[in-house]
Amino acid sequence: MSAVEREKDVVDYDQIGRNYNRYRVPDPRIAACIHRGLGRAATVVNVGAGAGSYEPTDRRVVAVEPSATMIAQRRTPGIEVVQAGAESLPFPDAAFDAAMAILTVHHWADWRQGFREMRRVARRIVVLTWDPASEGFWLTQDYFPELLTIDRPLFPALEALCAALGDARVEPVMVPSNCTDGFLGAYWSRPHAYLDAGVRGAISSFSRLSDVDSGLRRLATDLDGGHWHRRHGHLMDRDSLDLGYRLVVWSSES
Repeated sequence: MSAVEREKDVVDYDQIGRNYNRYRVPDPRIAACIHRGLGRAATVVNVGAGAGSYEPTDRRVVAVEPSATMIAQRRTPGIEVVQAGAESLPFPDAAFDAAMAILTVHHWADWRQGFREMRRVARRIVVLTWDPASEGFWLTQDYFPELLTIDRPLFPALEALCAALGDARVEPVMVPSNCTDGFLGAYWSRPHAYLDAGVRGAISSFSRLSDVDSGLRRLATDLDGGHWHRRHGHLMDRDSLDLGYRLVVWSSES
């Protein structure tokens, strides 16, 4: 997919991001994974920062975010915010110890250029993304298969992502059953949540679907009739699940 084609697929967070700070509450277990990835970095730039999720509070952080709506919802007052895109970071070379990009790379018009910029301004890079080789889970398999069709071309393949960075470490990020950060896979053990328009409004993938209602009707019917629980009720015994989310860590010193 070319940069021009990707530009057409970039979600307009000024339109859909109005209630992100209500539903996208950073999960402390995922935060711990990200902060371990940052290592001892004292200065961090958060690229595609959104409302500020997962920004560490014990280091100097500068946030970069193109959407004014997302900037207005930030939870971290006092942190410098720059309205800009990942592809052209307004900082000098090696300005930061680390750069982080959390569930954002698939929204960039040119992720390779974004990575070049991150490598230019930071000596360490931490990226949380989704592996498009993942088989998905019951929501995308049974009710919204179009989500996989849409999302897979948008997310960089892990092999391509690591090749763009160099020698990077990849580790799975398990999604807790009571995950507080309402991204697409967060409610895998709470299926009724996907029937909530507010929940869906904080998940960018739903904004790309051509037909949401038919999948919601099937899900509601299966929940009411017990079909969902017969097929997937065993998941209720799990504390966490691997849904294909991956933390990628690169360091110029490795």
